[in-house]
Amino acid sequence: MSSQRSYGRAVNELRPIEIEPGFVRTATGSALISVGETRVICTASVQESVPKWMAGRGKGWVTAEYGMLPASTGDRKQRDITKGRADGRSVEIQRLIGRSLRGVIDFAALGERTVYIDCDVLQADGGTRCASITGGMVALQLATNSLIAHGLIEKSPLTGSVAAISAGIVDGVPLLDLDYPEDSTAEVDANVVMTGDGGLVEVQATAERTPLSRAHLDQLLELAAVGIEQLRTAQDEAVAAGT
Repeated sequence: MSSQRSYGRAVNELRPIEIEPGFVRTATGSALISVGETRVICTASVQESVPKWMAGRGKGWVTAEYGMLPASTGDRKQRDITKGRADGRSVEIQRLIGRSLRGVIDFAALGERTVYIDCDVLQADGGTRCASITGGMVALQLATNSLIAHGLIEKSPLTGSVAAISAGIVDGVPLLDLDYPEDSTAEVDANVVMTGDGGLVEVQATAERTPLSRAHLDQLLELAAVGIEQLRTAQDEAVAAGT
């Protein structure tokens, strides 16, 4: 590579990770996640009902919303409410967050209630969707712990954990956890969602200039697995501190 990475990182190193549990005291579960200069507030709010199409089944639901604050990217971003609808990127990301978290939920154990995961980007420097999934998992786990503590459910509805990290190829070199300058110049950009035991939930990979080879895809997945393990440790520490 022609320049040093942010924080003097090696190709397989994450940016500094900090997850502050209970950041929003009025939420059932919450966390402020910082991944380098990217910062996202994740909250979990519980509603004692489910969408009409699920009523009477004895099962719960988890859904997500995602948004970027106007000053999160430096140049002011217009709020979705002023446009009357969410932009396509926000809709795609919040669907990804919801799918990822639903992959580790036992809906019957949750009961007929809905958990809303809201992810609001305070500052963006690459990897906001990955930070949202990782922080959203912490908020979700804190919320389910609260439901157990208040006697609303008997056991945890979580069947595992999930986290997400980006990886990509910049100047021909596979890198873990791209910041914005790297992401904006990458030949290949991938977002990898994995469970805590290494199962793949979703892989989004895009080749900007040259086709992605199978060998390079394998390299990116190996890098992602290294990052996910570190994120899982940070998640566990945050949940323990917030419980």
